[in-house]
Amino acid sequence: MNMLRSILFAILFYLGSAIIVPVGAVIGVFWAPAIRATGRWWSTWFRMLLPVLGIRVVIRGEIPQHSVIIAAKHQSAFETIATLYLWDFPAVVLKAELMRIPFWGYVAQRHGSIPVERDASTKAMRTMMRAAEAAMAQGRPIIIFPEGSRMPVGEAPPLKPGVSGLYKMLKLPVVPIALDSGKVWPRNAFVKRPGTITIDVGETIPAGLDRKEFEARLHAAINKPLP
Repeated sequence: MNMLRSILFAILFYLGSAIIVPVGAVIGVFWAPAIRATGRWWSTWFRMLLPVLGIRVVIRGEIPQHSVIIAAKHQSAFETIATLYLWDFPAVVLKAELMRIPFWGYVAQRHGSIPVERDASTKAMRTMMRAAEAAMAQGRPIIIFPEGSRMPVGEAPPLKPGVSGLYKMLKLPVVPIALDSGKVWPRNAFVKRPGTITIDVGETIPAGLDRKEFEARLHAAINKPLP
């Protein structure tokens, strides 16, 4: 049954994305608001999680919509959909190579996504900071996955330097997000399992802490045990 559910979801998701993203990209060339609308429309796959996959989502705490850094755990592709559904107009930090995907990359770039290169060079960091400052000026929340990529359940690697750089340069508070999506939507696995994903909005970390204290508090918050 789980395999059949997953096949149905994949058919609907990829077929729908193949229509939504190119159409949004083309319309966006002539009408800028279509780009934001495309992101919202595409993220409505979130509503299919329960009826198709049997996955419930429980949110503990309030999702902030203002200009703040959101630092979230990353365990599966679920977070890609959730960020555009739960936040009204987020600026998401993502791998620069994703911006080169036909149509999708164009929409992501126009949407205000923040590209980051894997090498974390000085030039790459400056590019990321400029894009983040532009998002902050618009009052948008900035979403980053501080561990860099999807992690298997139970793993808590050191944080990548990008989140500390954003924290220091933007002088914004950070809202940590712990979650357990990997329990039902394992990393790199096709088959999803019915169950519950918990999204836990942690206590805001104030701006201005030194790097060591900031990273220790953030690391503990996004890796807190969830029931």
